[in-house]
Amino acid sequence: MKIKAIIHPAEEGGYWAEVPALPGCITEGETMEEVLINLKDAIEGWLEAANSSHKLESNAQVVEIAV
Repeated sequence: MKIKAIIHPAEEGGYWAEVPALPGCITEGETMEEVLINLKDAIEGWLEAANSSHKLESNAQVVEIAV
């Protein structure tokens, strides 16, 4: 899966990043390498939380879609 993120320079130094497609998915890092690592963790955590927070009705089905 590929997803777009926006990386901004932080006023106090370092960087902060957001993922527009995932509301509230933000992170920061002192270096570009660190913010990229943190972004991967933030996206994985956001998706895991979103997938586990839904209660299924008895007639619902779960499917996995690769994009």
